[in-house]
Amino acid sequence: MRRFVDAAWEALSPQGISWIGFYFKDDGAETMTLGRRRDKPACSPIGLHGVCGRGWREQRSIVVRDVRVLGPDYVACDPRDQSEVVVPLFDSAGRCTGVLDADSFDVGAFTEHDAKELARLLVACGLTTERSLGAVVTI
Repeated sequence: MRRFVDAAWEALSPQGISWIGFYFKDDGAETMTLGRRRDKPACSPIGLHGVCGRGWREQRSIVVRDVRVLGPDYVACDPRDQSEVVVPLFDSAGRCTGVLDADSFDVGAFTEHDAKELARLLVACGLTTERSLGAVVTI
């Protein structure tokens, strides 16, 4: 995971992402805890009410073109972030264990194509199963 976020950061930060990292569902709690990430600290733990929690609950990728439409359901670790993409992670038993999360200071920075390509990269790196290649919702 460290190598994935390092490589993704190096490739995508010049394209406008402001942060990328993993969140994992905490056993027996309604929270997620931060895993490997780049390039600054982030909120941890976070509740399941945000986009990461929704991606975990719905077990599908989510693209948020403008985080302002989320209102109180947005977990704002950096108030400069304007858009977000979340991709769920699945273990070999098919359980959703967490998500990959990426943010940008730009509105509309992510597309369904981006979510699908991130999922393909995660599968290729052995960090999730092909189940991550499923449906994408855009907000």
